Amino acid sequence: MDVSLLIRQRLSELGLDQKDLAAAAQVTESYISQLLARKKVPPAPGRTDIYEKIGQFLKLPSGELSKLADVQRQLDLKKKVAVPPGPLFKECRELILRKCEPARLAEIQRIFEKEPFGELERLVTQKILDVAQGLAREELRSEDWLRLMAQLSGRSYEQMRVAILELLDTDVFHVSIESCVSFLDPMMESWDMDLKSFGVEIVLNPRLSPGSLKRFEFVEVAAENAAAIEPGFEQFLKDKTLNGDANEEEIEFLKRLRFKAKKPSALYYYRELQNLRDPLHFHSPEPLKREEHL
Repeated sequence: MDVSLLIRQRLSELGLDQKDLAAAAQVTESYISQLLARKKVPPAPGRTDIYEKIGQFLKLPSGELSKLADVQRQLDLKKKVAVPPGPLFKECRELILRKCEPARLAEIQRIFEKEPFGELERLVTQKILDVAQGLAREELRSEDWLRLMAQLSGRSYEQMRVAILELLDTDVFHVSIESCVSFLDPMMESWDMDLKSFGVEIVLNPRLSPGSLKRFEFVEVAAENAAAIEPGFEQFLKDKTLNGDANEEEIEFLKRLRFKAKKPSALYYYRELQNLRDPLHFHSPEPLKREEHL
């Protein structure tokens, strides 16, 4: 049994139709129709709330639809592995280029045309898609944000719900024209790339994202920073009685400790952690002195 078959059976048993289900899931009736006709692959359970809404409406056991969708997606993925990925749709590439910083556009366009869907085009598209999906994932349950997105892209709230489900379920090889029009266009103001370092800078619409500037850097790491982890530190990490509730900042500090000859034990790192937390080992900020008036 697959997702579409189970949903159709429950609709029949409860005397309901696709329109009722679409309203309960807050998506379009067209989307439900394509899902039940197997024209759309069920979205990834971890990226959507649709199974929760459908399951409650159809009175199914919690998590049943999600588990079924996960199995179905794995089977579909095996079928796709042997199929080579195709290039971006013409409209998607045009959108990516149109949003490029004008000073860099001519050079970027030459590279894109020389190597259709080559490494640079995939890199840029992937980073833009990562940012869009990250923001969409954060705002998935925000009705106000979704309605603003719908307004900016000229769609209804239900159509935007469908679009966000499809965006979160796509990848750089299968991004659709709909995702470009509904999300990437209104969401992204511009992007730029340093072709020497391949650092990418993406500017988002400030109405949709408080932190509108996103930067991605590709930095060479010195060999000494990639040194092997000390055996004692590795034991310290594995022993919960020693590392306790150590936070990320403390772990990173201990990880950076280097020793030329001696090999510290796990107990050493435990004691170093306690030293790091002891306020007696650090100077307190001096209190501000009041100005004396003559």
